Amino acid sequence: MTLTLPTLSDHYRHRQPSAIRIASMKFAERKDGTEAINVAIGNVSLPMHPAMQARLRNLAGPGGPFENGVVKYTATVGEAETNQAFLNVIASSGCSTEGLHCQICDGGSQAMELVILGVCGAAGSQDRPLMLIDAAYTNYLSFADRVGRATVSIQRQLQSNGKFTLPAKEEIEATIQRHRPGALVVIPYDNPTGHLYDRESLVELARLCVKYNLWIVSDEAYRELFYTGGPTLSIWSLSEEEVPGISGRRISIETASKVWNACGLRIGALVTDNLEFHRQAVAENTAGLCSSALGQYVFGALAHESHPQLQQWYEQQRKYYAAMLQHFSETTRALLPGVIVSSPDAAIYSAIDVRDIAKPGFDALQFVLWCAQHGSVEAGGKKMTLLTAPMGGFYSVAPGAKNPGATQLRIAYVETPERMRQVPELFAALFRAYEDGR
Repeated sequence: MTLTLPTLSDHYRHRQPSAIRIASMKFAERKDGTEAINVAIGNVSLPMHPAMQARLRNLAGPGGPFENGVVKYTATVGEAETNQAFLNVIASSGCSTEGLHCQICDGGSQAMELVILGVCGAAGSQDRPLMLIDAAYTNYLSFADRVGRATVSIQRQLQSNGKFTLPAKEEIEATIQRHRPGALVVIPYDNPTGHLYDRESLVELARLCVKYNLWIVSDEAYRELFYTGGPTLSIWSLSEEEVPGISGRRISIETASKVWNACGLRIGALVTDNLEFHRQAVAENTAGLCSSALGQYVFGALAHESHPQLQQWYEQQRKYYAAMLQHFSETTRALLPGVIVSSPDAAIYSAIDVRDIAKPGFDALQFVLWCAQHGSVEAGGKKMTLLTAPMGGFYSVAPGAKNPGATQLRIAYVETPERMRQVPELFAALFRAYEDGR
């Protein structure tokens, strides 16, 4: 008797690895001794904030909360101290936290999924889709697909000077009228592009959300990582005077991962000025029980840091990244005349577009896979390759339509400064070798 195995769901059968992770997964299969510099994933390699480090070292130490080896569930909403830490961080950027409600999540990722469940229409329908601004962080698309919610996008354009431009207000408004989204997602310090929203753009988008009764969801994972000077921009810095009616429709996604250098801690937060949304988001998350008690304790240290102390930390982080972004942008443009590198304004990413220098038919995904599986160049007496993220997966395009991400790649500034200095030369050499071979 021949037995057949059970079948996978349609979702699993069609699921492909994230554009962010695919290079690392393919390189892990390689056995030829080639060394990789991995700038595909925003896996920050800097030490955590000192107050968090001190708590990490004392998790089970004398007087520590886990010295007896007991690790219990916390409340689903999270520890009061951890929630206060996120609110203290928001306040340190000059924003009022009066009337804000906070819950702790498993990183910003879980907060994204909770948001999608809370603001979009029925599963499997086109009712109240999530509205994104492409190029958009690819995990919003993945989570929406996972929970059966629809998305709709408007598309920014990468200009030859490295600046991304939003569509005209009329085009954005027409998309809202046509698709009737439930919420608009903005990422002011943008992943994947390094684009920094100006205040006027954020205000205009917020006013459209009020006009059409949408939630506005601000992903503020990289708040304070900007390199252009001026005041900090946040959804929480918008006032009723600037955007009448904005109160009660705002949601922000917070995380310990980026500004605080704690990617593996998996602690984030969902913050809102709408009490009903907060209560129902906590209710939804009771099925997940709670976030890591250990991680909450570590991040909770920031509840006790003064705003001047936190501002010092932000300045230190900005100085670290600004130098690397500037060097990469200038060097890459010099090595590959005609290449477009996004303006180094915010976050920890650069977008590279080879549309004007690649041969016809260039596909960023195929280039990334070639680098991960086969490509290498000699550097310092070693065989080296570079892992990047193809940006096709950061755009939503209709079947048969041109995807701008087909010629674009994302670089994350997560290696040491010494290794990041090698990235322009590696990218240029690998790009030329790949083009010569096809």
